[in-house]
Amino acid sequence: MTFGAVNKLRLGLPKGSLQESTIALFSKAGFNFAVNGRSYYPGCDDDEIKAVLLRAQEIPRYVADGVLDAGITGWDWVIENGVEMEVVEIADLLYAKQSVRPVRWVLAVHENSNINSVKDLEGKTIATEVVNITKNYLAKNAVNARVEFSWGATEVKVPHLVDAIVEVTETGTSLRDNNLKVIDEIMQSTTKFIANRISMRDSWKAQKVDDISVLLKGAISAWGKVILRITVPKDKLEEAINIFPSKKRLSIFPPDSFGNVIIDAIVEEKKVREISPELKRIGAISMTEMILNKLIE
Repeated sequence: MTFGAVNKLRLGLPKGSLQESTIALFSKAGFNFAVNGRSYYPGCDDDEIKAVLLRAQEIPRYVADGVLDAGITGWDWVIENGVEMEVVEIADLLYAKQSVRPVRWVLAVHENSNINSVKDLEGKTIATEVVNITKNYLAKNAVNARVEFSWGATEVKVPHLVDAIVEVTETGTSLRDNNLKVIDEIMQSTTKFIANRISMRDSWKAQKVDDISVLLKGAISAWGKVILRITVPKDKLEEAINIFPSKKRLSIFPPDSFGNVIIDAIVEEKKVREISPELKRIGAISMTEMILNKLIE
């Protein structure tokens, strides 16, 4: 599989559950991808990027093999593919399909099961998508159990088809809905921006990867935040400043010809509903809420 062309970064993007949030993240970072129908090659408004949509599970292998220069995938899939030493971790991108928390791979059984620890799984059967991670976990705990690959719908296999599962969860809702209880956490994982080691020896590709990393991390830092621009009389400036939970992200401009001061504040969007009425009460003349796409510090 080749992409051709000089000065093109071959980038793998996750298809499936992470696709929508990943495309949205890149959009906030300034890279707009057009995903058309069943095409696995989304167009990008940056001509230096050649992207392909692949399952996150496969991206580490293609990056390690040099088919891709870089890619977005979970660290769990890097571990599962056994390529930790063959790829370079460029950035930890703390986002997922439902939240900004790490996902967890957990060992779970039916809520009525008498299995209460990994030691109780001796001779039992476990279904999972992360076979290698699970086998390594069992080996560390000196437990011999049969591990079978699950093609999906893993939660419904307990207790009639298998004794336990190792499954990924963000909130635990799906496990609870299927009457499962967690008996251990095997690992946590976040989304990573990874690159091929040989590709990173190319100065152009290394710079491109670094540039993308800066913008992606800036977009993540800006998530959930807005810029609140406030105009207050000069004599109310101190009162206005004290309303904000943090003084760190305030920009204060010199008074205008009317003696009014403009404050630009970066705040959590959910805090605006608390801050705005307080500012109005102390005499703020105007307030404008603006979208913040990137916060690079």
